[in-house]
Amino acid sequence: MFGLKSLRNEKKTASFETEISRLKQALSDCDAVLIGAGAGLSTSAGFAYSGERFQRYFFDFIAKYRVPDMYSGGFYPFPSAEEYWAWWSRYIYINRYMNPPKPVYETLLSLVREKDYFVLTTNVDHCFQKAGFDKTRLFYTQGDYGLFQSVAPTVNKTYDNAETIRAMVLSQGFSIGADGELFLPEGVTPEMEVPTELLPVCPDDGQPMLPNLRADDNFVEDAGWHAACERYAEFLNAHEGGRILYWELGVGGNTPGIIKFPFWRMTEQNKNAVYACVNFGEAEVPDRIASRSICLNEDIGKVLESLVTGTTK
Repeated sequence: MFGLKSLRNEKKTASFETEISRLKQALSDCDAVLIGAGAGLSTSAGFAYSGERFQRYFFDFIAKYRVPDMYSGGFYPFPSAEEYWAWWSRYIYINRYMNPPKPVYETLLSLVREKDYFVLTTNVDHCFQKAGFDKTRLFYTQGDYGLFQSVAPTVNKTYDNAETIRAMVLSQGFSIGADGELFLPEGVTPEMEVPTELLPVCPDDGQPMLPNLRADDNFVEDAGWHAACERYAEFLNAHEGGRILYWELGVGGNTPGIIKFPFWRMTEQNKNAVYACVNFGEAEVPDRIASRSICLNEDIGKVLESLVTGTTK
């Protein structure tokens, strides 16, 4: 069995230029590409959950509750549903309905568009579809910021939240530009609560609703989730034993059983497979598959751009 011990960082023994060349060759030689994408991919595209972007949209929550970053704020026990949804509507809008500032996803698509590809991701920000990836080649395992679900679902259904989220952020004093950008007009102090009448209620069971994110056993795997899961299984079966590139992008150690460990296992079992890991600060590979692995401890955007342009500066 694989674990997170006995790993090595290929950056210590192979140059950036060498690994880029090997990855470019692997992309050329393979018949199929399975992309495994984690939060690091969206971070590279500019969806940072801390720093200036966090300060810009949540300065009032930071001052009141000392929330250190967006991710941590998602677990904060806000005292009312109205305040909870003030936080979450901003969070969802900027990470789901705004586009990332850097074209990292578009660059990735340009590299795999002509290949038989599939995407397995723990990301929930919809960036793949916004960049033009075929939605029938995507499996969002952990949910979608753009969906509601019942807090205690009696049916496995999800509900589009675009209209409600938009109304919530506007009710707090924010405005939305022509390009979809959320901004606070000069001189406006944002409200930290949404009107009670905007609180989402499930139309099927009358329960309060929450974002469709995997947090506990109540996570809803709806018909779309199961259809994507089946397509993923079909893709794996179609390429079992074939020339496939398992390409891991920005996957950390929080849920290694979804992407990282399966990619390692499938690479070991298939002698025609190549494994590539691109992850700034966390690019590692087990010794057991190191001879058929490519490891780049670099910013994903830089790596993708190098693959497109051929430059390594």
